[in-house]
Amino acid sequence: MEFGSGIAQLQLAYWTILWTAGPILVVALGVGLVIGVIQAATSISENTLSFVPKLVIVMVTMGLTSGYMMVTMTDYFGFVFETIRAIR
Repeated sequence: MEFGSGIAQLQLAYWTILWTAGPILVVALGVGLVIGVIQAATSISENTLSFVPKLVIVMVTMGLTSGYMMVTMTDYFGFVFETIRAIR
């Protein structure tokens, strides 16, 4: 395997991780920001107020994007296994 080929495969792995986990992370960040602003505006410092809604919304987002994540990861691992087979 050449150096450029290894870099290309690492780049593909990076983008696959980013596109797979990105929607969940963006939703968690947005919900956390909104809840943080609400807590700061109302002076409520309850820990469960920030944890429970974020947990529920992230779980719903994972459920909605699970098909997309499965297809993306299946395509990526198919590519990885084909690359391994081509090396032998």
